[in-house]
Amino acid sequence: MNFDRMPMKTFNAGGLNLAYIEDGPAAGRPVVLVHGFASNAHVNWVYPGWVKVLREAGYRAIALDHRGHGDSDKPHDPEAYHPHIMAKDVAALIDHLGLGQAHVFGYSMGARISAFLALERPELVRSLVFGGLGMGMIEGVGDWAPIAEALRAPSIEDVDDEKGRMFRSFAEQTKSDREALAACITTSRTLIDADAISKLDMPVLIGVGTRDDIAGSAKGMADLLPNARAVDIPNRDHMLAVGDRVFKKAVLDFYAEMDA
Repeated sequence: MNFDRMPMKTFNAGGLNLAYIEDGPAAGRPVVLVHGFASNAHVNWVYPGWVKVLREAGYRAIALDHRGHGDSDKPHDPEAYHPHIMAKDVAALIDHLGLGQAHVFGYSMGARISAFLALERPELVRSLVFGGLGMGMIEGVGDWAPIAEALRAPSIEDVDDEKGRMFRSFAEQTKSDREALAACITTSRTLIDADAISKLDMPVLIGVGTRDDIAGSAKGMADLLPNARAVDIPNRDHMLAVGDRVFKKAVLDFYAEMDA
């Protein structure tokens, strides 16, 4: 990746050193950005322009590298990656920075983790954005065992599964610890109960690409929640939707309504 990296800070959560970035005015309302599987704060949020867009809109953008990802510690034990544990990492960052309450924006696996955070620590969450994950959060997103196998394969040439090759290639591109990612994908996909998530009453925006075959329905998820809306990200698949300008405008408009 030939992009300029932002300086990262660290904090301790659950005995692990986790890395994060922050940018934007100190007095700006905080937006905590929660990246997807096999990604990191830079790949998910800096390089697609989200940190810049939020900073220019007056927000304080904060993005962590999950355990097992980026510059954070990388345990190889699958038991370290249950979503409620990773949600505690996000809560620990919010507490560490003394934010009180923040907009929380998760993409793909990060959306699932954000949902667990909102269910367990709703007082920390002013609003939620779920990107790249709709009803898949409740119904599942297919068999991901081939992804763990692909990550552990001696070479990408040994991987036949299409989705497995995609994530193996992405992991190599981001120079990730593939064993840590294989451990993560083994236990991080816990489904959320529809009745439980329907009790979330903070504003929620769900954005999914119209060509995304992983996420599940954004509208279906929005219909479950008392204060939610869905946005279609036109002609984008799971990998390309995150940086789309339609999605960026929808999120900024969503925030502007609450923060006017």
